[in-house]
Amino acid sequence: MRLSDLQHKEVINVIDGKKMGHIIDTVLDEDGKLDSLVVEKYKFLISWFSKNGEVQIKWPQIEKIGDDVILVKMVL
Repeated sequence: MRLSDLQHKEVINVIDGKKMGHIIDTVLDEDGKLDSLVVEKYKFLISWFSKNGEVQIKWPQIEKIGDDVILVKMVL
């Protein structure tokens, strides 16, 4: 699977069922393995006190990558 394939999938948090946003980038560790996905949060999720509209999702937090969505489990 390519990054461009992931970017078209919506990211959903299974804890509260809310849509989080779409993948905009990835983070690799020192060995070149995928460490986390960077999601651009939807505008209504951005806090007034947040410095940016991004959230980093670590690989173990990803529950399932489906045809249309990526399900993650994380407390915001």
